[in-house]
Amino acid sequence: MSESQSSETHPGEQVSTPKSIAMTREVLEQDLIRRHFEHVYPEVALKSHQELRSSIQHVLATAPPGIQLQDGVYLFAYGSLIWNPCVEVAERHTCRLYGYHRDFCLKLDHGRGTPETPGLMLALAPGGSCHGVALRVPGDNLERELTLVWRREMLTGAYRPRWTKLKTDVGPIWGVAFVINPHHERYIGRQPDETVVHLLRTGRGVLGSCREYLDNTVGDLHALGIRDRRLESLQRAVAS
Repeated sequence: MSESQSSETHPGEQVSTPKSIAMTREVLEQDLIRRHFEHVYPEVALKSHQELRSSIQHVLATAPPGIQLQDGVYLFAYGSLIWNPCVEVAERHTCRLYGYHRDFCLKLDHGRGTPETPGLMLALAPGGSCHGVALRVPGDNLERELTLVWRREMLTGAYRPRWTKLKTDVGPIWGVAFVINPHHERYIGRQPDETVVHLLRTGRGVLGSCREYLDNTVGDLHALGIRDRRLESLQRAVAS
């Protein structure tokens, strides 16, 4: 961990605010995203450690029949999980999820945005379909690995984990997808393209810029042979 990311404190010492935090396994293991939020955005409601643990246990307990948890759990990656999963991945397959589509419908005032430079994040919204990647997190130390994923995806409650059937190159498989929580205060629904482009162009926070997030997502989808024409159109508009 770099000096700018250090948040170790002693009585009487002032907590330092990092200028940037890279989304890495080390950061998630040390729960630094939570610690940053607690210091900089104390008004933001965060899921407790117990709530995250209970959510993981509920997902595992409600796995569809036939799933062998000793082999692990597939996660549906449609954004940064594709290019930066931060957890052990034993297997990956390109896939398609029906019933949800990828959309920039999650407003960010922190993370990749601030109240002064808000941004947008992808989420899975109901309707249509979405190409992505099925990532198999191996069964060894499964709950430990999923804890890192939950600290990343579920900290503010903006997403809901759902078992979904994925159409892959090896046949249908069940995987966990993080879909939008429509009742969350940061969910803003489908926005006009000019609004989306503006927020993607200017959004920046401690985790980086929204433009970087968009470029990385489109780039990795291209590398996998996946075309998302809306994201490509947004990328061209943001760059122009």
